[in-house]
Amino acid sequence: MSVSYDKLWKLLIDKKMNRTDLKNAAGISFNVLAKMGKGEAVSMESMLKVCKALDCDISDVMELEK
Repeated sequence: MSVSYDKLWKLLIDKKMNRTDLKNAAGISFNVLAKMGKGEAVSMESMLKVCKALDCDISDVMELEK
């Protein structure tokens, strides 16, 4: 099973944000963004920061793929 952040990238486009904007708004590191860009797992703490910054649910930004 792998992680997909495609929903997050689409949400950023809808909100007219780029990855740097998200990094700054959520207070996450560039390394976390890089992992997400590669479809790698990141900590739940990081995901909660992203969801809080974007005012959304975790299912709005990621999904598990078989």
